[in-house]
Amino acid sequence: MNIDRFWNIIESARSAAGASGGLFDQALVELLAGCPSQEILEYAERFDEVHDALYRWDVWAAAYLIGGGCSDDSFVDFRAGVIALGRDWYERTALDPDSLAGHPTVIEAVSTHRDEVLFYEDVNYAASGAFERLTGNPDAFYEAWAEYRTSDEQDSDAADMGEDFDFDDADEMHRRLPRLARLYLGADD
Repeated sequence: MNIDRFWNIIESARSAAGASGGLFDQALVELLAGCPSQEILEYAERFDEVHDALYRWDVWAAAYLIGGGCSDDSFVDFRAGVIALGRDWYERTALDPDSLAGHPTVIEAVSTHRDEVLFYEDVNYAASGAFERLTGNPDAFYEAWAEYRTSDEQDSDAADMGEDFDFDDADEMHRRLPRLARLYLGADD
């Protein structure tokens, strides 16, 4: 599956959820369940690639501000939430995490004090959910995934997360993520 097909699936699920008033993750599972099992595995591979590409300190800092803190597990869910925003916002975030300060959901979340706004755990399990729908077996995806990944060499090098910095240092957060810091920490003194 190429990257355009991956994003078409994400956008189709976003459209379906919007049209029905349903949840994105459920629309995504429904859409993937209509695909052949090989395509679901390929989707999962692309998902991991775009998800891993956001594994950076600056993106984590954005998650930290938006979430009022952000553990390792929460950062997994945050990156899934960014993917769920669609290709345009994903690419903006990958280029400049501070751009999330302009997303309408983030702006609304600040005023309503909803710190879970972009943390979307269930998106991480869409491929396994689709596999379970196809087979009736909750372990089918993990068995197929283990076989699929053995045939595909993985790069074991650790990701370059960029420069680490102190998320609790307000001055540093204002310097690195000025728009998000203004939203969540107030004006820089």
